[in-house]
Amino acid sequence: MMPLAFLAIAVVTVASAAVAMSLRNLIHSALLLIGNWAGIACFYLWAGAEFVAFAQMMVYVGAVSMVVLFAVLLTRHSVADVREAPHSLPRVVAGLIVGGAVLGVLGGAVLSTPLDRIAGPAPIVTVKEMGQLLMQQHAASLLIVGVILTVSLLGAIVIASADRADAGKDES
Repeated sequence: MMPLAFLAIAVVTVASAAVAMSLRNLIHSALLLIGNWAGIACFYLWAGAEFVAFAQMMVYVGAVSMVVLFAVLLTRHSVADVREAPHSLPRVVAGLIVGGAVLGVLGGAVLSTPLDRIAGPAPIVTVKEMGQLLMQQHAASLLIVGVILTVSLLGAIVIASADRADAGKDES
């Protein structure tokens, strides 16, 4: 029997992702994505991975969601910009086929994994040791992630300012 906490976390996480995909408003979808990422962090807490849950909240719920919201707000102009593409039905069908294929591969991997064996006690790693690993051996990856997030935000600003400059020339 599945614990009630796990079931509640799963329902909230999957529901927020499904509603985010179905909405046409990008800002509402981005906000629902924050709920989805928070649900994943709750799952990590439920599973006993407090550090991963904390990292999920800091990176995705905090930083990535702000980058997504800034990018959406800086690049959106009007409702007319969100017109449906003329060939969107083949894209939807292709997306459903690819999504079904990914679901099949992941489902096969989950179903073929033996869940009844016990791997032994989990290694005890302190937050201080994880911090030292991040700042010593994995410092380059941490810096690269920061640079990618910064460049994506700056790119959104450049795209938005270039479009607004072009729109100002058309009006005069």
